[in-house]
Amino acid sequence: MTAAVAIPPPMPQSQLETILTRVKESAPAFAGTTVDERIAFLRQLRDGYMSIAEESVRLACAYKGIPFDSPVSGEEWLAGPMITLRVLRLTEWALTEVKQYGAPRIADKLIRDLPDGRIAVKAFPGDALDSALLAKHLGENYMQPGITRANLRDHQAAYYRKPHQGRVCLVLGAGNVNAIPPTDVVGKMFVEGTACVLKMNPVNAYLGPLIEKAFAPLIARGFFAVVYGGAEEGAFLVNHAAIDEVHITGSDKTHDFMVWGPPGPERDARKARNEPLLKKDITSELGNISPVIVVPGPWDQASLEYQARNVAGMVCNNASFNCTAAKLLVTSKASPHRQPFLDALSRHMASGGVRHGYYPGAADRWKRLVEGRPNVKVIGEGKGEQLPYALITDVDRAVKDDLIFTSEPWCTVISETSLDAGDPAKFCDEVTAFLNESVWGTLAANVLVHPETMKDPAASAAVEKMVRELEYGTVAINTWAGAVFGIGNSPWGGHPSATLQDIQSGRGWVHNSLLLDGVEKFVLRAPAKNFPISPWFPGHKTQHLLGRRLTTFEYAPSWLKVPGVAAAAIRG
Repeated sequence: MTAAVAIPPPMPQSQLETILTRVKESAPAFAGTTVDERIAFLRQLRDGYMSIAEESVRLACAYKGIPFDSPVSGEEWLAGPMITLRVLRLTEWALTEVKQYGAPRIADKLIRDLPDGRIAVKAFPGDALDSALLAKHLGENYMQPGITRANLRDHQAAYYRKPHQGRVCLVLGAGNVNAIPPTDVVGKMFVEGTACVLKMNPVNAYLGPLIEKAFAPLIARGFFAVVYGGAEEGAFLVNHAAIDEVHITGSDKTHDFMVWGPPGPERDARKARNEPLLKKDITSELGNISPVIVVPGPWDQASLEYQARNVAGMVCNNASFNCTAAKLLVTSKASPHRQPFLDALSRHMASGGVRHGYYPGAADRWKRLVEGRPNVKVIGEGKGEQLPYALITDVDRAVKDDLIFTSEPWCTVISETSLDAGDPAKFCDEVTAFLNESVWGTLAANVLVHPETMKDPAASAAVEKMVRELEYGTVAINTWAGAVFGIGNSPWGGHPSATLQDIQSGRGWVHNSLLLDGVEKFVLRAPAKNFPISPWFPGHKTQHLLGRRLTTFEYAPSWLKVPGVAAAAIRG
């Protein structure tokens, strides 16, 4: 599949040296640009990215083995240019607010008090168009202790309150989702004020020349550059004196190798002394064993089927190469709905069709997780580079070092483990402790809960307590946490409890159109059953039309475009 796509070759060190010198020399000038100049840049970048949108989707489809005119190609519209254009637009809005008011305005009515004394700040929907396009969804930032209504403004727009004099950030781009590299750059440059060098991941390096074209105004001024190469070039860049800080979206193993050195006693000793080899600031987003918590309750067949299809989409989307792909179901053994849910999930995963396992090592990871295990249901037939799905049920929670709980699968495998509790309140307490203490990752968790359960005061209080206490940067209720990455209004990153010694899903945030500091997590709520269905649902008939129309919409939002978007969504 990849032979049809041109991959830029690694750059020699002499060329990297020249590029680094130019960006380093230009960093103070970028730091000195006015807010008006930055807003103008963002408008130019939006024009530029729209001009390469279709070509970027065609290349991604060719690389991943997706027919360009098929509904599945909608994944590449949505996870590439649509999200990128939305983040560019929302960042432009944020800087317009900075220019006029010093920071994006947050009305007091958008803030509510949480039972533990903290505050939650509503971020989605951001306007009436958001409400129209994603109805009945509510997204809030849960702030860290000590941030109050009175001092919230002091925790916004940190760079614009106290700008630095010019820094260079090396962005090590992700290879799986094509919106990640450009939106990481937008966050570092326009939220944090750094000039940037973006090293493309070899997996999607084909996208680099298009990013160069779209971001040409920044390249022309020496504020930004795109470079190419693998681990050797990455190590050269990370350790170069011109680089002040690093941001990586990728593997925790790559992160720890850079920060602490190769595995072994010396690394362990450095960690114990908290003496990293890398002395530079580093932020990161490093994946997750993304759980789906199925709260026991009076599930009706329609809601059960809807949520099973929802979870199937979390597995099937992008051939499961998402850091938010559903990877671990946590169910109640006492629930009469457990087996019907698993059966429905299997059916809906089958309807997604097997996919090209385009990410290196996927087949080996699949075998390592699946072979020799009991209770494995293989769904679909893998041929050539295609991988079937695997549903592994009844995984024993007592085996704490099981790969199911300690290593992100990064392939088409989802597992299930169950708790004994059938009472929703007890179940929520147990699942919080289990996930926080025994399952790797702090990026995103998904909660499925029936609305009738939330009408019971004790059950509702337990669910809300669980949402507050889960140590994840995103908690999505009755929808996919991947949607939070896409809406852009929200910060995106791991839970701030992670440390450099135990990095989990990483540190720091990207996106974040309210320019908030001190966020603990973002919580997105949706109905247990909604219409129209979400675009990631397997078998969506018009995802490609919806993706293209949403991309055009995000480039230039208008109420005139809403009917066309709605029509594509409804026909799905």
